[in-house]
Amino acid sequence: MFRRTFWFTTGVAAGVWATTKVNRKLKQLTPESLAATAANKALETGHRLKDRAVGFALDVRDGMAQREAELGEALGIDRAPELPAPRHLAAIENNHSTDRTTPKYIETVISSQTKYSYNRNEDH
Repeated sequence: MFRRTFWFTTGVAAGVWATTKVNRKLKQLTPESLAATAANKALETGHRLKDRAVGFALDVRDGMAQREAELGEALGIDRAPELPAPRHLAAIENNHSTDRTTPKYIETVISSQTKYSYNRNEDH
């Protein structure tokens, strides 16, 4: 009788264990669970790819700055470029008379500042 009780208890325990395992697997295979699992894995993969891409971009930027410094040093262009002096009154510089008191200079300045109207009704 003790044998029968032992084997009955062992069978019940094995059945409960197997039923629990099968139910867990079935719950994992439902469409909602599969979608949630796929979404979680996609998010993890996206985060990993983003981290790698950001790391790669930072490495490229560092390498680019280092190479630019090497090229600037090799070519001697580390210093800022010299800009040409600003030109003042460019239209007046073409005038042959540079004396500001001459009538031709004053006339050129006044005529360059005059605005003409293209309104046809003004003439009538």
